[in-house]
Amino acid sequence: MKRSLFIIAALLPTIAFAQDSNDALVKRGAYVATASDCVACHTAPGGQPMAGGLPMSSPVGTIMSTNITPSKEFGIGKYTEQQFSDAVRKGVRSDGANLYPAMPYTAFSHMSDEDISALYAYFMQGVKPVDQTTKETSLPFPMNIRASMMGWNLLFRNNAPLTSDPSQSDEWNRGRYLVEGPAHCSTCHTPRGILMQETSAKMSGSQVGAWYAPNITADVNNGIGSWSKTQLVEYLKTGKISDMNNSASGSMAEAISHSFQYLTDADLGAMATYLSTIPAISKGDTSRFGHGTAMSVVPSFRGRSLNESADALAKGGLLYSANCASCHGYEGQGMKDRYYPALFKNSATSGDNANNLLATILYGVHRKTESGDVFMPPFGDQPNAMNHLNNDDIALLANYILTSYGDKKLNVTPENVQVIRDGGPKSNMVQLARIGMGVGAFLLVAILAFITLWWRKRTSTATQV
Repeated sequence: MKRSLFIIAALLPTIAFAQDSNDALVKRGAYVATASDCVACHTAPGGQPMAGGLPMSSPVGTIMSTNITPSKEFGIGKYTEQQFSDAVRKGVRSDGANLYPAMPYTAFSHMSDEDISALYAYFMQGVKPVDQTTKETSLPFPMNIRASMMGWNLLFRNNAPLTSDPSQSDEWNRGRYLVEGPAHCSTCHTPRGILMQETSAKMSGSQVGAWYAPNITADVNNGIGSWSKTQLVEYLKTGKISDMNNSASGSMAEAISHSFQYLTDADLGAMATYLSTIPAISKGDTSRFGHGTAMSVVPSFRGRSLNESADALAKGGLLYSANCASCHGYEGQGMKDRYYPALFKNSATSGDNANNLLATILYGVHRKTESGDVFMPPFGDQPNAMNHLNNDDIALLANYILTSYGDKKLNVTPENVQVIRDGGPKSNMVQLARIGMGVGAFLLVAILAFITLWWRKRTSTATQV
């Protein structure tokens, strides 16, 4: 008995160390999951964390996020660590089926073995299992054939974790790892090619659903080359910069609310260091933060109703006065603390297109950080609400804002508004794939017909002989 007690007593420090080590691994995994912003895509509004069910608009159709809790029946509870790694870094489920690259495994493929192990420990031990199914993704033919992703992966998937660049500092290498890997910045900010692959114009801006992810290269005018490291860190942490008229919205607001604000200052600084070195890609000589001044044309048509205002600018001005001026100011000057930013010298009212302005009007802004809860109500996605605006109204309002406070070269139509209302531009990849398959089938039938005729002719000749 004494010997047994002695053995147990001797083992206690080892057991405690193992428990502490496992807790540390789970804690590290939680941090990696936060840096990877898993919760943003795998949690539906009002739903359980990581239980999936969020519909995500893509250029080829709506993709449903899956349950990634450790539920053995509905989630990933039966995954081995290797199967988990294959799903995260290769886009291959435990049953061998391929995931769609809406799951950013092309970026997660850069993640280290150590972070994947920590992530696995967190999901298996630190996430509450939720026993509920999610709606299946149903894309149009032939995108619904998941096996087609095997060819796409051969062409475009990376298959090796990042290795450090010895010519750069430890901070730069850490920043590159976070930006290219867990934070998957390139997934949103890099334009896509005809096969929906990331192009060589890295981080130069791309449409993601209804929102436009802007240029974040080191270009001074179109990118973030004029931002200091301090400003970059402030933006990643809060979604705004104290001396600029910008406000994170859409997917970026989600990334800041769920992910970036919780990263350490050292990691945010590392990301800022790396981002500042991404090669500049320019799209013009005018800064996207350099358009417009404070002004108002409302006094010139005060007292007239919307119907009495003949020109489009006057109608847009009246819509602005009724819906926007109380927060953004009668001259578009915003609030002094920039809770509601000024509309001039604002990237939403200039840049490559007006899509973010339209999306902001349609869907509003919601960003919650330690610095405060920023909210702008939606004006287009609540048909029965009093502040609901139709496509014609939003086009008039947007053009007034662009003409008065932004880039006058930008102009929107009701049709443009409908595209953003529908979740963003659609790809013609489905049609091209169908055409390609049709041509392939025709060629196959033609070849088979030729072989059949040749064989019959050869057989007939042999019989005659």
